[in-house]
Amino acid sequence: MKRRALISVSDKTGIVAFAGELVKLGFELISTGGTYKALDEADIPVKYVSEITGFPEVLDGRVKTLHPLIHGGILAMDSANHREQMEQNGISFIDLVVVNLYPFRETIAKPGVSFEEAIENIDVGGPTMVRAAAKNHGRVTVVVNPEDYGKVSNALREEGTVSAGLRRCLAAEAFAHTAEYDRLIAGYLECQLEPIASFPKTLRLTAQKVQDLRYGENPQQRAAFFVNSEAGGGTLASGKQIQGKELSYNNWVDMDAAWKIVREFETCAVTIIKHTNPCGVALGKTPLEAYEKAYAADPISAFGGIVAFNRVVDTNCAKALKERFYEVIIAPEFSPEAREILSEKVNLRLFVVGRGDAGKPSSGWAFRSIDGGYLVQEVDGGTTLVSEWDVVTDLKPTEEDLLALDFAWRVVKHVKSNAIVVTNHGQTLGIGAGQMNRVGSVKLALDQAGDNVKGAYMASDAFFPFPDSIEAAAKAGIRAIVQPGGSLKDAAVIEAANHHNLIMVFTHRRHFQH
Repeated sequence: MKRRALISVSDKTGIVAFAGELVKLGFELISTGGTYKALDEADIPVKYVSEITGFPEVLDGRVKTLHPLIHGGILAMDSANHREQMEQNGISFIDLVVVNLYPFRETIAKPGVSFEEAIENIDVGGPTMVRAAAKNHGRVTVVVNPEDYGKVSNALREEGTVSAGLRRCLAAEAFAHTAEYDRLIAGYLECQLEPIASFPKTLRLTAQKVQDLRYGENPQQRAAFFVNSEAGGGTLASGKQIQGKELSYNNWVDMDAAWKIVREFETCAVTIIKHTNPCGVALGKTPLEAYEKAYAADPISAFGGIVAFNRVVDTNCAKALKERFYEVIIAPEFSPEAREILSEKVNLRLFVVGRGDAGKPSSGWAFRSIDGGYLVQEVDGGTTLVSEWDVVTDLKPTEEDLLALDFAWRVVKHVKSNAIVVTNHGQTLGIGAGQMNRVGSVKLALDQAGDNVKGAYMASDAFFPFPDSIEAAAKAGIRAIVQPGGSLKDAAVIEAANHHNLIMVFTHRRHFQH
């Protein structure tokens, strides 16, 4: 009995060659719409689905394959009972189903797409055929990905059949294909609801595995890297490694922290990261100037760190980077000369993210797993504008003071809480991160800043609960402080600042990062 294949694909990549191979292997082809036209124009023998069903396409093409002669041929098992029913009803086996679905993702991504157009690109017959074939993979081979055409044709050519193991793998891929399709549609429809719910009732996550990692945070933990297929370009995950050893789990975590910091700034910025906290952050007229200032902030901790730039790494910068040990360097791009210079350090990882949107706040959701569940929150995107700050002390800041405080405020957002940052004009001097009490973080930041603290600026990610931190800052020589405010002791904190002739501004926005 001649084997039959039903082919109906939206993505026609490689379909003509694959269909031609199937014909050579003795398959009779059935097809619909644009796929039929493509095969027919390529002089590949193919029957239109209406020739099989004896029923025309109706309802503007909404009904083509939804017919017992099609689905009976897909769902029938090779049993005496099923064969008898098939003979009674004129149904023939369909052995291979090659289907991928209407481009719903691409449709809703188009600017100005109408709701009606989106709805018309919801495939019904395609998912039905895919699910039927996948359910019956004990007999039927289902293919939804053009990348699998070669596997199937090789198996048919070499073995005369597709093995049970490969059919099961293809069936799993098919159900994943339809599940992702339904997830996209559900998400799109939920976004059309009025009012739009802040979070869906059901959280649907999807990501494609890019690679297995050597291990997780520790050698005993397995790990892998997945990419969110909806995130688009300009993100860290969509970047490209162009040199060096394979990235580790910890590399990715630190790279994420580094890239988020330099994205905060429209001007040229550099940060050096260790264990997700910045050792140094600095602005400069050139990448080299910004890098040297970031390095000078904490040269001891910078050893073995991750460096991120929001500008192209040029020749001069590459020469300086080459002299020190780093794990990863991230940038929108590296000049050809910089690549050549850094290529001598064969283990150094270079990572290109692309131009991105410097200074543009991050958006979307942030996820964290807990034992048996997930926490979901909005990304802490952007920061309060300087124009929205309140000066709460008698001494008022100059424009120069406000620029310095804005830099400090943008940096402290990315330091683990309790977080204190001491800076001058565009350079971190001391960072206190992750302490159990705020005054402890203040002490760490001031100690690290050393003699440079005289006339410097301080930022706190949350309010000061007591005046003790203000007393310590004043004693060290801090000029101005930026903090959210909101403590029950705000009056006492402001009084302490006034007593020591400090400038203090409230942002009314907290930046905890746990």
